[in-house]
Amino acid sequence: MSVLVNKKTKILVQGITGTQASFHIQRAMKYGTKVVAGVVPSSKEKFHLGVPIFNTVKEAKKKTGANASIVFVPAKSAKKAIFEAIDAELELVVVITSGIPIGDMMEIKHKLKNSKTILIGPNTPGIITPKEAYMGIFPDNIHMPGSVGVVSKSSTLTYEIVLELNKIGLGQSTVIGLGDDYIIGSDFTDVIEKFNDDPKTKATVLVCGIGGIYEIDVAQKYAMMKNKKPVIVLMINGAEILSKDIEKESEAMRYGLTLMSDKIDVLKNAGIVVVDTIQALKEELKKIC
Repeated sequence: MSVLVNKKTKILVQGITGTQASFHIQRAMKYGTKVVAGVVPSSKEKFHLGVPIFNTVKEAKKKTGANASIVFVPAKSAKKAIFEAIDAELELVVVITSGIPIGDMMEIKHKLKNSKTILIGPNTPGIITPKEAYMGIFPDNIHMPGSVGVVSKSSTLTYEIVLELNKIGLGQSTVIGLGDDYIIGSDFTDVIEKFNDDPKTKATVLVCGIGGIYEIDVAQKYAMMKNKKPVIVLMINGAEILSKDIEKESEAMRYGLTLMSDKIDVLKNAGIVVVDTIQALKEELKKIC
């Protein structure tokens, strides 16, 4: 099984003719990812990389049965492209684009609330289900099929964790990069139940950071879940102040939290295991998997 993306997922690429899109989509197709369409408004090309090109997402969906999109358009055009994908009722949109204006992302978040679409990103490496399919810019050769789900806010650290999981023979069910921009489409709470419901996933690793309240939100959700599988949070720099960013600090203060140790207590009280090194993470996973 898998979470969000597998070998049956039919993917369209918004901005497929761009240099970066062309490079990464060729790699994805060689991996086995089912890319069925490209979308480039007003394009005179009918095919690119052997894939048919359409002017709109709705047309591409109607003609090919696409149910997911990966967005490779410039930041200034991203809102329009994402709105088009949401309006077409695609199940999944993965946004590689970075630096989308905060005002645009706030509008996108509002539109997502009443939609059928899950949005991963922006500024994400994407999603990969090893040996099946991926949407994004992952170094696909480092991933190995297995039983550990990985959800992360840190792209570089994610790759290191993947390699360490491979060393102990566990591999990954699906890996999701939530995105590094200030406002993202989905967070830990939006995907944790999907990993819990996936038969292949025995445990889920959340790679967290210092600022913000994503971990507090997911702790509250996990505490309410039934028949839940183990979740382990990797929290680096556990002794530091939550954040020097005034806005993020005010978010934490709403919960009466000032130190990272406060956030860790919230996670532990919800039944989530918290570790601060990759070695400790591996030891915990060995007990579970």
